[in-house]
Amino acid sequence: MVANRGEIALRIIRAIQELDHVAVGVYETPDNDALHIRTADEAVWLGDGPRCDYLNIDKVIAAAKKAGADAIHPGYGFLAENPAFAKACEDAGIVFIGPPSEVVQALGDKVTARRIMKEAGIPMVPGTDNLPAGEEGVEMAVKFCKKYGYPVMLKATAGGGGRGIRRVDKEKQLRAEIPVARAEAKAAFNNDAVYLEKVVLNPKHIEVQIIADKEGTTVHLGSRDCSIQRRNQKLVEIAPSLIEDKDLVNKICKTAVKAAKAAKYFNAGTVEFLVDKDHNFYFMEINTRIQVEHTVTEMVTGIDIVRTQIKLAFGKKLSFKQKDVQARGYAIEVRINAEDPQNNFMPEGGKNVSVYRSPGGYGVRLDGFVYQGYTIPEVYDSLLVKLTVHGFTWNETVDRLRRCLNNFVIIGPRTTIPFYLRVIEDRDFKKGEFDTSFLDTHTHLLEYEDVESEGSKLARLIAEIHYRKENPYAI
Repeated sequence: MVANRGEIALRIIRAIQELDHVAVGVYETPDNDALHIRTADEAVWLGDGPRCDYLNIDKVIAAAKKAGADAIHPGYGFLAENPAFAKACEDAGIVFIGPPSEVVQALGDKVTARRIMKEAGIPMVPGTDNLPAGEEGVEMAVKFCKKYGYPVMLKATAGGGGRGIRRVDKEKQLRAEIPVARAEAKAAFNNDAVYLEKVVLNPKHIEVQIIADKEGTTVHLGSRDCSIQRRNQKLVEIAPSLIEDKDLVNKICKTAVKAAKAAKYFNAGTVEFLVDKDHNFYFMEINTRIQVEHTVTEMVTGIDIVRTQIKLAFGKKLSFKQKDVQARGYAIEVRINAEDPQNNFMPEGGKNVSVYRSPGGYGVRLDGFVYQGYTIPEVYDSLLVKLTVHGFTWNETVDRLRRCLNNFVIIGPRTTIPFYLRVIEDRDFKKGEFDTSFLDTHTHLLEYEDVESEGSKLARLIAEIHYRKENPYAI
């Protein structure tokens, strides 16, 4: 069973079916017309939702038992990194496709994860343990900042996916933000613990895909660069990293394997690092799930990560060794969201997709769930489709992405497509010279005229003609 929705549910369902297993989908009422439940072999309704039923552990486990499921893949988001859900699967005798619940618990607590890495000798950004409650915690934070200086990041211990993070630049702000951060962490993660990390100014955000079997064999699948972000949310993902110092990248990858072994990691995961301008690198966290951006790693290595996850969960050994993993060329993934980039990336939920015409061709991959006539629910994430392209060289890959974005037609909601066209035409992007400050220093990329192309106009006209033929009395 796939305990998720949208593009990642479809991705996992396809892998399950390729392995000749029965794929079971779950859904809430707003997803009645969703493509993942049409593609699954069976579908179980969880409730009216929205979101609360996808997050209801008891309902998800009951659905798995009702379907007779042997295993659950959590995807990303929702319950994917919830140790209580992993434990509930284990207690129910259902295989959880991911690491054991105790590993999810340890690595989901960012302070515990830092402690494990420190003991293993993994380089880390200076940080605190969980801040004590009340004035004692505030004074500990102030003392830390006096030693290491500002800015610092105030983080939710149970946070993830860019949530529960805020930058603090001075003491007055720090004293005001700590109680607010605690309240937000409690509301979002049911855990009000927070801690501090020193800010690494304008770093590159580099991550390493790792995968391990139950016998402890652990390999990495190379690096990814996820530096182009907005509010700590990744927008563009690249494999492999464009850092020219290949010895540095190899060292980061080997450190990721060391970190995974220190955490007694099993199945697929991602070790994330920050790399400063002096090429020092620091451990951030280990994400205990499949990542949105796993597609770029699959494109350059040829290794199906989700298929491997499923096989490992059922006790299979890794079928390849480290020497077998070779990155060939480059891959770029962009997340095409129903958002208006020129209106602070405001979501465009509730709108109907009147025309959907996707690109294709050599080296092109689409992971999406939207289709022509689909109405985008207002209650879920705004991601529509991930476009991933692969090329033999960096320039070829960028050229292919430009052609695909120009050929992509989605009419109805505003999308991030025109924004990405601006990004990939930028000189710094083409040269690979970007870090996490890219969007802050390139605000001109949001200055464009969102003009409908002639191809889009024609596609919209054709769609309208077909609609009128099928609905002659429609107003």
